[in-house]
Amino acid sequence: MSVSKPSRRPARPFFSSGPCVKRPGWTPEALSGAFLGRSHRAAEGRARLNEVITRSAKLLGIPADWQVGIVPASDTGAVEMILWALGGQRGMDVLSFESFSGTWAKDLRDSLKLEDLRVLEAPYGELPDLEQIDWSRDVVLTWNGTTSGVCIPSPHSIPAEHEGLVICDATSAAFAMDLPWERMDVVTWSWQKALGGEAAHGMVALSPKAVKRLEEGSVRPLPKIFRLTNKKGLNEAIFRGDTINTPSMLCVEDALDGLRWAESIGGLDALKARSQRNLAAVKAWVDQRDWVRFLSEREETRSCTAICLKIVAPWFEALDDAGKTAAVKAMTGAIAAEDAGYDLAGYRDAPAGLRIWGGATVDVEDIEALLPWLDWAYGVTEKEFTVS
Repeated sequence: MSVSKPSRRPARPFFSSGPCVKRPGWTPEALSGAFLGRSHRAAEGRARLNEVITRSAKLLGIPADWQVGIVPASDTGAVEMILWALGGQRGMDVLSFESFSGTWAKDLRDSLKLEDLRVLEAPYGELPDLEQIDWSRDVVLTWNGTTSGVCIPSPHSIPAEHEGLVICDATSAAFAMDLPWERMDVVTWSWQKALGGEAAHGMVALSPKAVKRLEEGSVRPLPKIFRLTNKKGLNEAIFRGDTINTPSMLCVEDALDGLRWAESIGGLDALKARSQRNLAAVKAWVDQRDWVRFLSEREETRSCTAICLKIVAPWFEALDDAGKTAAVKAMTGAIAAEDAGYDLAGYRDAPAGLRIWGGATVDVEDIEALLPWLDWAYGVTEKEFTVS
């Protein structure tokens, strides 16, 4: 395959799956009003942290009786604090189908050593059999596999009534997909995904049912950074902006900027529509190619944010794993060298392939400008790896 080098480049060639590209029109001037050089516990500092909480809850449509708070260590910290606090209170099922969901399963099995744990596994590109989930147990699921491009197919995948808690890692789904809040109990995400915020801060949302379980107490001692409760029960100050540890008020200002932008373009519906347009553009391109396919073969489980692709050309499939990784590195490196697209290789633990972030802060025009560069780089790489 030989393709001429394209002449058009994406205006913003940033396709990383985290941290993700800033919202259209962003400049550092957006942070000029940041509350800097002051304590985050001052009245105005708390007010800005609380504004992130209230704007997030409203934009996402979180029920009014839920508690929403800012926690340390991005989505990873948010998930871990919940697993350490709740793991072991009752039997637990965990879905494992890509890197991060696999990490949650590993931590529950090997670090927390839960005695009553079932790990429901599937390879990259697939979901475990959801029919095997026992909803009378606590269930840990990742709504969207950032490293596999596979998502839960429908809000109705979770039953409306369930005895256990549904704990959902939603970091690459929040602000881009429909999340059935009324069918879940704990939801976590971070600022660095669909709104293009800065890293290191996570968020957690708790249903009344989850709050009750937290107040019943953990089966193990918890470090301060994981404690959402105190002697009186839930530490409600955390959910008003009194964070466990010191947050970056510069990152807070950036989060507020992203939330205000989302509101200005039409809220959650507009964010979802932008992501769906990005996926549709990639799909139209894939459908006309014989060398590339979606990692998720089932269209209903295909992510509109972490768009993961596999190379299916015979010459590529004949390579060993190291050769495939080298070929993808050569391909994505050629595009980056032309300033036509950055961070396009699949996640290090995933099968060698391509990954394009399609979240709401990405303009579809930039996706459309990128795709011819993929064809060009593929042709260059095919020639390099097949010439004897």
